Amino acid sequence: PGRSHFSTLNAFTPENVGSLEIAWEHELEDSGQMQMNPIVVDSILYGVSASLRAFALDARTGESLWVFGDTLNEAASTSRGVSYWAEGEDKRVFFTVGPELYALDALTGVPVPSFGGGGKIDLRSGMPESARSKFVISNTPGTIYKNLIIMPLRVAESAGAAPGDIMAFDVKTGGLEWVFHTIPHPGEKGYDTWENPGAYLNTAVGGANNWAGMALDETLEILYVPTGSAAPDFYGADRKGQNLFANSLLALDANTGTYKWHFQLVHHDLWDRDPPAPPNLFTITRDGKEIPAVAQITKQGYIFLFNRITGEPLFEIEEQPFPGSVLNGEASWPTQPIPMKPRPFARQAHMLDTSDISPYAPNREELKGVFLSTDRREYRPPGVDPVLLLPGYDGGAEWGGAGADPDNGILYVNSNEMPWFLQMSPVKQAVFNSPGEAVYNQHCVICHQSDRSGVPASGFPSLLDLEHRKTAKEIEALLASGKGMMPGFPQISNAGKEALLRFLLNQEAGPQETGKSEVSEVPPADTMPPDVPYQHLGYSKFLDANGNPAITPPWGTLHAIDLNLGEYLWSIPLGDTPGIETEDGTPTGTENYGGPIITKNHLLFIAATKDGYFRAFDRRSGKLLWEYLLPAPAFATPALYEVDGVQYIALACGGEKLGTPKGNKILAFKLKI
Repeated sequence: PGRSHFSTLNAFTPENVGSLEIAWEHELEDSGQMQMNPIVVDSILYGVSASLRAFALDARTGESLWVFGDTLNEAASTSRGVSYWAEGEDKRVFFTVGPELYALDALTGVPVPSFGGGGKIDLRSGMPESARSKFVISNTPGTIYKNLIIMPLRVAESAGAAPGDIMAFDVKTGGLEWVFHTIPHPGEKGYDTWENPGAYLNTAVGGANNWAGMALDETLEILYVPTGSAAPDFYGADRKGQNLFANSLLALDANTGTYKWHFQLVHHDLWDRDPPAPPNLFTITRDGKEIPAVAQITKQGYIFLFNRITGEPLFEIEEQPFPGSVLNGEASWPTQPIPMKPRPFARQAHMLDTSDISPYAPNREELKGVFLSTDRREYRPPGVDPVLLLPGYDGGAEWGGAGADPDNGILYVNSNEMPWFLQMSPVKQAVFNSPGEAVYNQHCVICHQSDRSGVPASGFPSLLDLEHRKTAKEIEALLASGKGMMPGFPQISNAGKEALLRFLLNQEAGPQETGKSEVSEVPPADTMPPDVPYQHLGYSKFLDANGNPAITPPWGTLHAIDLNLGEYLWSIPLGDTPGIETEDGTPTGTENYGGPIITKNHLLFIAATKDGYFRAFDRRSGKLLWEYLLPAPAFATPALYEVDGVQYIALACGGEKLGTPKGNKILAFKLKI
């Protein structure tokens, strides 16, 4: 519950970890990115496949016990796993597909009929009527507290997104128990931080959702909830003000959802700087006194540390002035909170100069010119000129989260060092050749580009020749539920979807004098640009000609930080890039997604890296003790467990992210006998 990723199991030691070998492997029917962290209860390992099929394996052998989900759903979004609840013989596993939360019998995988309707509820049932048809899913397992499951939500990031309400449901019936409005309603705390008095109605704005998961202090009965940015992301004229409770760490009464305290990490976010992971709960020592603490890691590389009872910062946090808005109608907040300790665990763009352009780039001089053409000031609001965002949209820290030694106040966090560009453009009234092209330009162009070429190096695939790779039915499923970073678009009308499908599948007759295709009616909401004067130009990384980060290594890092003092114990590169030999022989580091496992007897296990290795480090020194090349990269957190006196560590190898090959295996390791 405290999200420490910490285990007291002690069979694996720094001395013997080098003798780990595969105990078993299980091959799933479907392949692709798996972000799920397995859980193990009573010798059963539970997880979710790449196509959102829940499964149970014998944790000793990898033998399949049950699978829930009849079809392989290629359009499925990612899942980070399941939640488990039990009362006597009633044992349940909870997981989500799209907006639906399922309760399954943990021993059979059969839906529990008494939960909602036939074993499932629609998460939107607890939301206002205005959100019932909007994109709402949950990638992250809910938090179990007594007989409640408190659900994180993923919503759209564009204008008119669903609200990010925090909702608790009864684990037995599926009934709604409480709601906390992250976009406050009239009379609620924080309502006056929105200049738009109708923000809570979610017509133009939304978001402020918890997508990353929560932490729970079961003794204090306090739930710690990091909230995301308000929508739309990068232009906030319709949401002027400080925007509570977006981009905040909230402390709520876990029984009722009642507000206890908060701290806003970013005011009026214009950079998509939402906290990417659950907070970590642990104890620090100050002047001989033990203090219950909560730490929140961030995409921008800062760690915010608080007394988890009072919300008092445990290191000074300064409100510092930053540049003002440059876009018409926008009003950035004049200050942002900056922790004085510890120092950031990732480089920031304002720290760089031309000497930081990668020496391994074949086009280094060209990259210097690009670098000098960007604005690199911290918290520089988006404008029509490019801003270099480092850490990038994905951090810094990411959803895998940090590990913590809960009794000694040490935090272990892995980080990306990938620069991205942030740039806006005025929205122009365009004349499109067909309604399908108009729908594409409203919903798809930001990621897949106007010519449909995508940005493969940044994770956004080309849609050219899509008719040879996807059927209309598969594309419809993607539009409904999204996949990976892509949200779903349930708000597009049937006529709009039909027009978009014809455009994507190259089934339109081409330009027509009338400007109409065979689809005779497409509602204006599908064909007109969104009602904002500026649009984001898309997610593009700052890369060299070889597709590597354009800045000097390390490109991924791992850190141990003593939060009693706010000082680093060690920092090392995490991962390596084939074909690059650094001058001092150190690894380059790589982008990484997935968190560490920490053991009481001084080990740190982590996969996460683009290069596909599973590694064990001595957590006292950062020394590499063991590594194993997986059948596909594991962008997920491992699970350490014991059954029948034998200890194992298991993880999901799905690959696919960052352009890596797909995988479909769950691997478990144990010590060689």
